[in-house]
Amino acid sequence: MEKQLSEVESSCQEDNQDAPEPQARAGWNSKIEYFLAQVGFSVGLGNVWRFPYLCHQNGGGSFLLLYVLLMLVVGIPLFFLELAAGQAIRQGSIGVWKSISPRLVGIGYSSCVVCFFVALYYNVILAWSLFYLGNSFQSPLPWTTCPEVGNVTVNGEEECKANSTTSYFWYRKALDITDSINDTGSFNPYIVGCLLAAWAIVCLGMFKGIKSSVKVMYFSSIFPYVVLFCFLVRGLLLEGALEGITYMFYPKLEIWGNIQVWRQAATQVFFALGLGFGSIIAYSSYNPKNNNCHRDAYTVSFINFFTSVLATLVVFAVLGFRANKITAECVVSNLKVLLAQAQKGDVDQSVLPTFNHSDPASFGLEAYKKWFEQHGSHVRVNLSVCDLENEMQKGVQGTGLVFIVFTEAMSLLPGSPFWSALFFLMLLNLGLSTMFGTMEGILAPLTDRFKTLANNKTKLTVLSCLVGFLIGLLFTQRCGNYFVMMFDDYSATLPLIIVVVFENFSVSWLYGADRFLDDIEAMLGWRPSVAYKYLWKYICQLAMLVLLAATTIRMFIEPPTYRMWKKEMNSEVAEQYPGWALAVLALLIIFAMMPVPLGFFYTLLRDRKRARSGGVLADDYTIVSTKCETPLTDMSDVSQWNRGNGSA
Repeated sequence: MEKQLSEVESSCQEDNQDAPEPQARAGWNSKIEYFLAQVGFSVGLGNVWRFPYLCHQNGGGSFLLLYVLLMLVVGIPLFFLELAAGQAIRQGSIGVWKSISPRLVGIGYSSCVVCFFVALYYNVILAWSLFYLGNSFQSPLPWTTCPEVGNVTVNGEEECKANSTTSYFWYRKALDITDSINDTGSFNPYIVGCLLAAWAIVCLGMFKGIKSSVKVMYFSSIFPYVVLFCFLVRGLLLEGALEGITYMFYPKLEIWGNIQVWRQAATQVFFALGLGFGSIIAYSSYNPKNNNCHRDAYTVSFINFFTSVLATLVVFAVLGFRANKITAECVVSNLKVLLAQAQKGDVDQSVLPTFNHSDPASFGLEAYKKWFEQHGSHVRVNLSVCDLENEMQKGVQGTGLVFIVFTEAMSLLPGSPFWSALFFLMLLNLGLSTMFGTMEGILAPLTDRFKTLANNKTKLTVLSCLVGFLIGLLFTQRCGNYFVMMFDDYSATLPLIIVVVFENFSVSWLYGADRFLDDIEAMLGWRPSVAYKYLWKYICQLAMLVLLAATTIRMFIEPPTYRMWKKEMNSEVAEQYPGWALAVLALLIIFAMMPVPLGFFYTLLRDRKRARSGGVLADDYTIVSTKCETPLTDMSDVSQWNRGNGSA
């Protein structure tokens, strides 16, 4: 037995020779700091622009019910699994999965790669927010008018008038976008400067690790809620707000039969909680061993869901006001056309609606809708389509929602510069808190694994931000927005799902769900429900495999596309990626997933080498209770090791 103990200790020392001592690991100063960090990471820009869009497109209230169901059955159990693993092992993602199963050490490295990909394009969105924030301190706002110098029109006015002023500002001033991803164009100096500022803020926030980032999070995690509540109160007082909210949450139960709706709901749960990034594990690894991570899993998940619903209320209250105003202007314009045609004798006076001719705006939307249903087909005049629902559907996805539609809605508010500055400052803070978590998902695993990096963490942080800025210049080209779409849609989705599949499999099947629950019981002093065992082993595993299959099949059935801006057509057009872009897309996915098989085969070959030399195999000491972080020094540890591995 002494020989066996010696072999285990020597193997552990060999595997962790570059790792710093976990006992010296930093910790949170208080539980509130941890909560701010965890909530700040999980609550991000996706809550403001992706969740409202998905809810709107997929049945409103029905999508909410489906989302809650999947969050309870799949999201929270997997979230709890990552929290418990990080807290038990007190390492970043690389150390955690290496300790549970050394042959799956690549899971941690894949998480780091995906975090890096996400950080690259996510900070570009922060740069755009900074650009709009800087332009918000003008009255009138620069995106409310077409370009004009005195009475002389300038280049671009026709394009501007053919669309909306906010669309023109976004595509021509902010992005100066090209017609396709093939046309690279020059760098946008304003966005380059904003990107440098964004990375500088992230670097300063991460300069001293969690000790410095949490100070920023006291503001960046709380301020967005203040702004959302201000917008909600202001939005509910606007005409048309209730119509927007009603339209948003009107349930369409038939969508439950659509498999793509289930896929989108599961994917949103997956990304909303930040599963697979390694940031959850990194943050929880700074907790004391007796922290109630079970309660944390439910609390953070509820706050995330609450934020998504709050943001959705705000978005559709404001969009309802915008749609109501545009539709009302459309009705007034149509009534003026009818009056003019009636005076010429082209329209029968008997079919004209009854309204105050000197004040067409007094004729309400409902009254016009009823009149149009009865007499619209009898009037031989080209009238504009005044449909509130159509206006609600325009541009409610991604950057189009934030930088075009919502921006236009804010420009209609009294005191629009104030509301615009408040909104983009909120976006900046939402993005910063998520960026801090994403960077921690990169830095914590690497410094835990390599002692040299741990001793130079400040230099590593600065170097990482510098490299991120230099590579991020790709997104500041005139075609940069198309690359942001590519990274957002494809670089993280498939690799992260695969990472979580392996995470859940390694804990619930390789290590054993019962053993993992034993470790949680040792930490918390009480045993979580046995339901988690079956959720992890069967429900979550099956759900993630189905999601993986559905995502993969969809990529092959529907060729990847992006929406490019066509100047001649003055609109966005869906276009398939060219061959070289598809190759880049495939390389991104392969590069993110490659550490998993590489780590497996490397450990397998090392095990064979050890077996030939009479040493112990990697899987002979993969138990959470030892984790190769605390030496096995007494008989109780050896007995525990023997029980875990079935040896006498």
